[in-house]
Amino acid sequence: MQDVERAIRERAYDLWICEGRQDGNAEAHCLAAQRDVLASSVGSLGSVSSTPRPPRKAAKKTPSKKVRAA
Repeated sequence: MQDVERAIRERAYDLWICEGRQDGNAEAHCLAAQRDVLASSVGSLGSVSSTPRPPRKAAKKTPSKKVRAA
């Protein structure tokens, strides 16, 4: 968890520098940094796989029985 917090702080600092080191936007920089860091963390979760999964086989369809009215 500390690594995520550190990454957010560093990203917020980078955003502050890129915007000319103007004061008054700390909250906006922090929120943008959280969004960037968390989005990249979540995006990397989808691409991590320890072993490839075999493709799923399609389920066999059985013909449905029609019921006749008496």
